[in-house]
Order: sequence, then structure tokens, then C-alpha cells
Amino acid sequence: MTDPITRTLNRLAQQLRGRLSMPDDERYAAATAIWAKPTGRMPRAVVHCRTPEDVQLAIFAARSCDLPLSVRGGGHDWAGRALCEGIVIDLSNMSGVVVSSDNRTAQIGGGARAVDVLAVTDPRGLVAVTGTCGAVGMGGLTLGGGYGPLIGRFGLALDNLVSAEIVLADGRIVTADNDHEAELFWALRGGGGNFGVVTEMRHRAHELPNVLSGMLIYPFSEAKAVLEGCTDIAASLPEELTIQVGIVGSPDGPVVLIVPTWCGSPGQGDAYVAPFLTLGTLLDSSVDAVRYGTSLAAWDAFIVNGQRVFMDTCWLPALDSASIDAFIQAMETAVSPGCAILTHGFRGAAARVPAKATAFGLRRDHVLVEILATFPDRSSRLEEERHRRWTHATRQAFDAMALPGGYPNLLAAGDRERAAKSYGGNAGRLIEAKRQYDPDNVFRSAIPLPVGKTMTAAF
Repeated sequence: MTDPITRTLNRLAQQLRGRLSMPDDERYAAATAIWAKPTGRMPRAVVHCRTPEDVQLAIFAARSCDLPLSVRGGGHDWAGRALCEGIVIDLSNMSGVVVSSDNRTAQIGGGARAVDVLAVTDPRGLVAVTGTCGAVGMGGLTLGGGYGPLIGRFGLALDNLVSAEIVLADGRIVTADNDHEAELFWALRGGGGNFGVVTEMRHRAHELPNVLSGMLIYPFSEAKAVLEGCTDIAASLPEELTIQVGIVGSPDGPVVLIVPTWCGSPGQGDAYVAPFLTLGTLLDSSVDAVRYGTSLAAWDAFIVNGQRVFMDTCWLPALDSASIDAFIQAMETAVSPGCAILTHGFRGAAARVPAKATAFGLRRDHVLVEILATFPDRSSRLEEERHRRWTHATRQAFDAMALPGGYPNLLAAGDRERAAKSYGGNAGRLIEAKRQYDPDNVFRSAIPLPVGKTMTAAF
């Protein structure tokens, strides 16, 4: 006699005809080989979905035997939320991208990564709003927020979401936009994958043949002067120029990165970027006029799949002298070359969206701080603990100057108190949307929801 879970998975395998894999299958290994090396128990099965109906079957199977359920899009989440010990819905085969005939929107499959989208839009002289890394899945990025190099001119990725096809916990397939399932559409834009499986999205496309972008690398010994000079210049920049700064580890020691991206009129960006070239002893520069997709590839060298990863995050009102000191002190005590601190600016078009227009909670100018520690999978427990402590201590160093909460896409699964603060005045409405669309909390592996003292802990 087989147990109920085995019977359910066998039946699901028959229904899907080769689109379900188990441990030791090649397709299973590929689907579970995500950016951050997974820890803990691995999935019982992976469903390699091609259609929304495949997603329906996976949801029904998981619910019938109370198995955990998760969704794998780009597989780039640091906390491993793409994988659970039950059934994984793998959307990798649903990665198609089609630009509308009028070039105003792009239809994007739920499993598409930024690089998949830009491979279609770049040749047309168009862009969709993405994050800074081409390997990141568009679904998770968009549903949680979507900071990126185009934020000042075009807003967050979620601000460019026009509609979403989603399979709900009860199996219904609905399209959410401003006119249909409007409350669901509101919640999707910032509330993450807590409401169902988004199998297709329609995003605005923007005409942008080229950007002026690249990395400027300066020595760590000049970090104070370089970063303070950078913030002074950035204070008067037009919205079309986004500046990302960071200090990243390397085998030879940390270096300072300044990454400008001009997305305004061609030929006008050079004058605005020029001051950043003289902030200190320039070790290297790759700034050039390139396709937007090419500009994201600059980060490829820093991304190594299969390593262990710890991350933490906070929001700062601005990058100032005190926070720059905290950056430098943290990197002076970095425990390995895999440590880094990066920033993402929030201003312009993103800050003009009313706070209640979407579930995303922070609509004032600010700086997102991303604290990252990566290390080899075979490291000792001592090394693991050293990286964990460094990440946590670095975030604590910003506590006195940080805004409440933090970017939900980067928060740990159990960090619900900070999540509550992250959504601000939208928290209560978001919980009510969860109760309406997923009352049984089927989709509980997504980014943390705002459960606070004034709300029930049902989720």
C-alpha cells in the first residue's frame, strides 16, 4: 500500500505526462539549483508547468494532501523561498515575451527573467523596467517592488505592471488589472506571491534605444572621499540619472563601485556622468552608451550560483556622512571577499506614486541598503556563523539612522515585525486581501506579510 502523498504524486505525474520530476531526475536537479544554495529538506516533487492548467493541477495536488507549495520563477531569491519541502511550481518553461504591435506593452511569462525580456525589447529600442541584474525573475521582482536603474524616470517595476494572469488558491484563473479584480491587483503590487501564482504579466514598454551606463571602480582607501563626493553630486541630478553605489569584497580587498545609468535623451548624459569620473583614483571604467540589457550584464561577474547566501536590508532617508562611515566600518570588518554592501536609490517617478495606490509601503525619497554575504557551500559551521553575524551586525549599525521596516523582497521569512512596518498604512488592507484571496494561506512561502500587534496572527 502506498501512502496518500505518494498516490497523489503518482496521479499528478499521470495527468502531467512527463512534466513532474522527483529527486535524482535531471530536470529536478536543474530546477532546484537556484542562486542561493538551498539548505534543509528538499522538495518532494517539481511540476514543470507550461500552462495555467498545469499550475491548477499542482495547487489541487498540494492542497489535497496538505503539502507545502512554492513557486520557482527566476530562482534568485536569497532566502530560498522558491523551494519548499512539498511541491514546487516551476515556471521556467513559461518564459515567453511578446511585445504588442504598438510597442506600448510586453506580455511576459511568469517564469521570464529580466534577460529574457530584454532579449526581445532591446532590438526594438524598447525597455521594460527591471532590477539591476539580468538573472532575476520578473515575477518576484515586480510583485515585491522592483528597484532598478530606470526608477527615477519610470518608477518601480510594479508601477509598470498593467495586468496579471493569476491562478488562485481555489484554482480559479483570473486576470487582475485596474478594472477587474482591482483589490487583488492592488495587493499584487507590493504584496508579493502571497495571493496566487502569476503565470503571465503585461508590463509597459518604454522607448529607449540606449542608456549611458557602466561601472566606475575606486580604491577602498579613498572610500570616504569618493562616497561623500558622489552624494554631493547626486543631490542635484535629474531624474533620468540613477546612481548605485557600493563597496564589494574581492580577493585583493574591498573596492568602491559607482554605477551611473543615464536613461534620458541620447547625448545629454555625458555631462552629468563626467563629475563621477573624477571622484578619486579611478581604477577602472566601463561607462559607455549601450543597450539597456547590456548594461545589466555588468553585474554578471559578481553573481555565482550555488553558494550559501545571507542578506539583510534597511531603508535610509539618504546616504550621508554617518551612513557612509557605517558602510566603511562594516567593510573593514568583512569576514570574506564575498561580503558587499550596495545601495538602490528611490526618487522621481517612483516617489510621485500615492502611498495608497499600491500595496508598496514607502513612497518617499530614500535609499535601499542591500547587505550581502556569500560563501562556498562546503564552508564550516564556524564560517557560516561568521557570515551570519557580520550580516546582522552590519544592518544593526544602520538602526539608529534607518527608516522603519525594510524592502520585503529582501526580508527573511520570519521577519514579520519589520514587514508590518514596511507596509505602513497599507498593512491592514493587505491582510484583508490575503483573507479574501487565500484564506487558508496556501501561498505561505512568499515574502513576509505584515502581521503586527493589532492584527491576528492567522498568517
